[in-house]
Amino acid sequence: MNANAEPQEPSHILVVDDDKRLRELLRRFLSEQGFRVTIATDAGDARRKLAGLDFDLLVLDIMMPGESGLDLTRALRAQKAVPILLLTAMGEPDDRITGLDSGADDYLAKPFEPRELVSRIRAILRRMPKDAEAARRTVRFGPFLFDLDRRSLRQGAADVRLTGAEADLLAQLAATPGSAVSRDALGQGTSAESRMVDVQVTRLRRKIEADPRFPRYLLTVRGRGYMLQTD
Repeated sequence: MNANAEPQEPSHILVVDDDKRLRELLRRFLSEQGFRVTIATDAGDARRKLAGLDFDLLVLDIMMPGESGLDLTRALRAQKAVPILLLTAMGEPDDRITGLDSGADDYLAKPFEPRELVSRIRAILRRMPKDAEAARRTVRFGPFLFDLDRRSLRQGAADVRLTGAEADLLAQLAATPGSAVSRDALGQGTSAESRMVDVQVTRLRRKIEADPRFPRYLLTVRGRGYMLQTD
C-alpha cells in the first residue's frame, strides 16, 4: 500500500423516494455504511439536485407521484451515465425486465434487507469505469463551476479568487445543493464562528451574484440558514 496515497472520497448516493420514513431510514443506514448521502422527495427534486452535482449512484423508487422512477430513468439515460438502482413494491419478472429495459443497472423489490441493498450498491460501483469518477466532485451553478476537492471556483475560463473561509463555506453549501444548511453548521465547518457566517456570505455574494442584494445562487432560507441554488 502506498502510504502517501490520499484517502478515497466516499461514494455519493442520491436516494429518491416519496416515502419520508423509508427515505430517512435509507439515508441513515447508508451513511452508517460509509456512503455520502443526499435525499430527494420526488423526480422534480432529484432533477434539481442532479443539475448541480454529480452522483456516483442513484437509488430510485419507481412508484412516485408525478414523474415515475421509470420515466426519470429513461430521461436520465439520454443525458447521464450515472448508475441507477430501482426500488419498487412490484417484484414480478415482467416488472424487473421493464425496469432494466428502461436503463437501470439493478432492481430491488420491496420489502428488502438493507444489507442486500448495500451489497448491490457496492457491486454496481465496482463495475463503474474508473474514469467516470473524474467529474463527480464538481457543482455547476449559472456560469460558475466549483471543484469540491480543490476548493476552486471558475467562471467560464476565468478563476474566481476565494479566501479559505469563502471556499470552505461554498464547499459546505455545494455538498448538498438545493438544501438549506444552518448558520451553526456552517460556522462549525469554517474558520469563522457561526456569527461570522453572514459576513462570509456577503463577501461571497459579491463574487458570484450579478446583484448581491437580490441573490440568485446563494440564497437565504428564512429560519433555516443558507442554500446554494443550482437551477
